[in-house]
Amino acid sequence: MYIEKRFNLRGFLHHGRNIALCAVTILILGYWNIANADYKIGAGDVLNISVYGDDNLKSEIRVSAQGRITFPLIGAIAVADKSTFQVERMISKLLAEGRYINNAQVTVNIRDYNSQRVSVLGHINKPARYPLKSKTSLLEVIAMAGGIKDSGDDRVIVTRNVNGKTEKLLVDLYVLLSSSAENQSFEIQPGDIIYIPKRPLFYIYGEVQHPGGYPVERGLTVVKALSLGGGLTPRGTQRGIIIKRKNKKGIVQEVDVELTDSVLKDDVVFIDERLF
Repeated sequence: MYIEKRFNLRGFLHHGRNIALCAVTILILGYWNIANADYKIGAGDVLNISVYGDDNLKSEIRVSAQGRITFPLIGAIAVADKSTFQVERMISKLLAEGRYINNAQVTVNIRDYNSQRVSVLGHINKPARYPLKSKTSLLEVIAMAGGIKDSGDDRVIVTRNVNGKTEKLLVDLYVLLSSSAENQSFEIQPGDIIYIPKRPLFYIYGEVQHPGGYPVERGLTVVKALSLGGGLTPRGTQRGIIIKRKNKKGIVQEVDVELTDSVLKDDVVFIDERLF
C-alpha cells in the first residue's frame, strides 16, 4: 500500500536537475554540526569517554548487544536509550558515589554511529547505509547520499516497520518542495529503507530527428515530446499522431492524440510520414 505524503522544504540536492537550491548546503552543514543531545545511544555504537585530569580513565568503548558498557573503576553501566549528556552525568555520579573522584568532568562523544542507520538504494549517487545522528529529514539523507542521479525519479519509496508491519510510503519530492512552509520535513526513522526508482520513460519513433526513450517530465504533452525527439524530419507530419498505450489490463491500444494531449509512462509515440 502506498501513501502519498506531502511536505515542504525549499532546498534539495538533486544532481543534474534544477530542483537543487542553495538552502541544501545550509542543511548539510547544520546536520553535521548538530550536538548529540537528541541521539539515543544503542548497541554497536562506539563511545569515546574521558575524565578531565585523569588520562587513565580515557576509554574507547563499544556498546554491547545488551546496551551496556564497562567503564574503569565503575564496571558495567546501562547506556542504551540515553543521550551522551545523560551518560556523562551518570558516570560522574557513580565516580563520586564510589569515592573515586568528586565532581568529575566527564565528556562522552560518539565515534561510530552504528545503532541508528538508514539504507539509501536505487538511482542515488552514493548508495549506502547512513547513520542518523539526530532528527533527520528525507531531504537531508538524500543530500548525504550525494543526491539523485539523472536517471532517478522524483518520487521516493520509503519502507519502514510500523508496529511490526512493513509499510511503504510514496513521497513526491516535487510536491514536498512546493508545499506550504508549515510542513518542512519528512522525518526519517532508524531502519528506514529509502529507494529511488528509475525515472519513468516514454518512447518516440517514426519521422523524428532523434527517436528513442526519454524521461517523462511533469506536464509532458505530445508537442513537448516532439521537441525532446528533436522535432520532425522533413518527411514528418503532425497529423495522425498515434500513441500506443497499455490499458489497465495491460493490453496495448492505439490512441489518436492531439498535440496538447498528455504523454504518460511507457507510452510509445509514433510520428507518421507525410503523404505528399
